[in-house]
Amino acid sequence: MEEFIAASGLSAFATALGAIPAIILRNTTHRAKDILLAFSAGMMMAASTFELIPESLNLGGYMSVIIGITMGMLVLTILEQTIPHEHIERTQARSHLENKKIDRKALLVITAITLHNIPEGLSVGVSFNSGVEDLGLLIALAIGVQNAPEGFIIAFFLIQQGVKKTNAFLIAACTGLMEWIAAFAGYWMTTFVSNIVPIGLAFAAGSMIYIVYKELIPESHGDGYALSATYAFTSGLLLMIAMTWFF
Repeated sequence: MEEFIAASGLSAFATALGAIPAIILRNTTHRAKDILLAFSAGMMMAASTFELIPESLNLGGYMSVIIGITMGMLVLTILEQTIPHEHIERTQARSHLENKKIDRKALLVITAITLHNIPEGLSVGVSFNSGVEDLGLLIALAIGVQNAPEGFIIAFFLIQQGVKKTNAFLIAACTGLMEWIAAFAGYWMTTFVSNIVPIGLAFAAGSMIYIVYKELIPESHGDGYALSATYAFTSGLLLMIAMTWFF
């Protein structure tokens, strides 16, 4: 339990850690952001396809995989349609033309990111309580790497809109707090309903695949650095495979 609390906490609050450079630096390169996003996408894809889905198959069979992945995709789809996920870089570029909507857009961005952190937290909690050795640590690491650039983007966006740096950091940290709460919920559910483990693992895989394909890859290819992002994606994928194989 102590390992779960520590690892899930670090994964969730990687968002806050990622916000620190935004407070110190005034500018960052699109290339560095795109590389880190693509690298984390590769790690998450490998974790989903080489760990979560095979374990779900072993524990519950093919139907568990179908149900879990479908549920994960549907939950993320509903969240996006309910609270549209603004692409932050695009919003920032337009904001000077829409000064009257800055506050609303900032709130929308923060709300959307907070909500889409819920399935990520559930993924960590279910993985830790699945009974599969080291699976929780791998998933927490993969999601934590993805959270760091997300925290940077949130804080950087808010600072550009005139929000105080301290407040921008706190807001970024709070978006990660929701993920930690969701991790405890996922851990608790698998404790009391053991049959949910294979479906939960597939749910985690489905939600992560959705995030990778719908969010991380498009964001990492939107600024003209698709080649660098492609190599970063492959590097992240290979690193996660190596970690699952050797450790």
